Amino acid sequence: MDAGSDSMSPERSRRCAPASRPPLQEAGSRPYMPSLCSASRNPAVKCYGDRFIPVRSAMDMDMAHYLLTEPRKDTKNAATPSPAKEVYRELLAERLFNNRTRILAFRSKPPEPENILTELRADAASIQARPAKKRRYIPQSAERTLDAPDLVDDYYLNLLDWGSSNVLSIALGNTIYLWNAANGSTSELVTFDEDDGPVTSVSWAPDGRHIAVGLNSSTVQLWDSSSNRLLRTLQGVHESRVGSLAWNGNILTSGGMDGKIVNNDVRIRNHAVQTYRGHEQEVCGLKWSGSGQQLASGGNDNLLHIWDVSMASSVQSAGRTQWLHRLEHHLAAVKALAWCPFQSNLLASGGGGSDRCIKFWNTHTGACLNSVDTGSQVCALLWNKNDRELLSSHGFTQNQLTLWKYPSMDKMAELTGHTSRVLFMAQSPDGCTVASAAGDETLRFWNVFGTPDAPKAAIKTSHTGMFNSYNHIR
Repeated sequence: MDAGSDSMSPERSRRCAPASRPPLQEAGSRPYMPSLCSASRNPAVKCYGDRFIPVRSAMDMDMAHYLLTEPRKDTKNAATPSPAKEVYRELLAERLFNNRTRILAFRSKPPEPENILTELRADAASIQARPAKKRRYIPQSAERTLDAPDLVDDYYLNLLDWGSSNVLSIALGNTIYLWNAANGSTSELVTFDEDDGPVTSVSWAPDGRHIAVGLNSSTVQLWDSSSNRLLRTLQGVHESRVGSLAWNGNILTSGGMDGKIVNNDVRIRNHAVQTYRGHEQEVCGLKWSGSGQQLASGGNDNLLHIWDVSMASSVQSAGRTQWLHRLEHHLAAVKALAWCPFQSNLLASGGGGSDRCIKFWNTHTGACLNSVDTGSQVCALLWNKNDRELLSSHGFTQNQLTLWKYPSMDKMAELTGHTSRVLFMAQSPDGCTVASAAGDETLRFWNVFGTPDAPKAAIKTSHTGMFNSYNHIR
């Protein structure tokens, strides 16, 4: 019925009449809400509108005062309770109210919360009291600088490597030198004649004793560094210079200017056991993953390939293996490659002068996770073995080494000192020191990755001896 109607049914009128209730309700009972029915012409019925306006004249103040003071009077006039009742009352108060005389008190500070809140406050205070982790100091200058005369200034070669026995190898022209990081001594491994040289790549075997050497004459030689003896020469594998080498257990993978990638099993006579064909120009970057299941290859054709061991079958078509991923995102030669030590399927790659980007790949899916424009040619990449950091070396214009925080890729430091592009980098066995060689013919050592937290005991490993059968020069 509309609000302006002239009549109202008796039933509706009864609903509009206020229900009888005490002047004040007890705490916790349902509060009084007036009816919102329309006005009635019956004066005996009091109806209210949509607003509640209290009227003091309608309140029985005397009755309210009586009801409030009546319990107190009864308490004063009541007989003294029995001791049993008094004990029961005290016990009940103790159990229910924890000896508090009033449930609600506003004059004094409430009691401190117990258990959970107290523990949370203690935990928060302890967290705030912990000292903030200090940022590692990164020296801006090289710890040591050595001369490297006749270092070939060629972006596509790989002339520097640091073995597990803490000996660094570097190719200067036709000669390979060994520098012992433990005592700082230098020795000459071998000097090649003009027909074979210059040296185009070097790579230490996992045992830290034997070293593979790629030559401009397309041959690969295996040397024993402890006795300076030639163990074997791998011929007929490539048709031109061998600019990249990578070990995977007993398999030595070589990449040449002819675009071929060959797996050589150094234990057997017919060493060429597998060939990867996918690059149209020189292969300048090769890196096996830590698990040894995937191989990354970069070439002068701006291509990056991911090869998987599981895809290699015993019977290959035309003696070749199909790649797992063919990645064409780079705009220049791809030489810098680095597998992440804490995530097996994460690969970082760097492009040449026309690309200048560091890209990150999920090698399981082939997806590009991130790309960072560094502003200059990316020559080499190294992961920090003890933290989530990546080091890159660059060419024109600053010829610097840049330390990045992963995955934010914020610059942590820029190390300068080289006056020409930093072509090669190698990492010490403990992962703390990095050696860099540049076209300015200097070899510099940087304490960029800090020092290990605690010295670890050397683990003695028994090598099956991939070169044990070579007891004399053949």
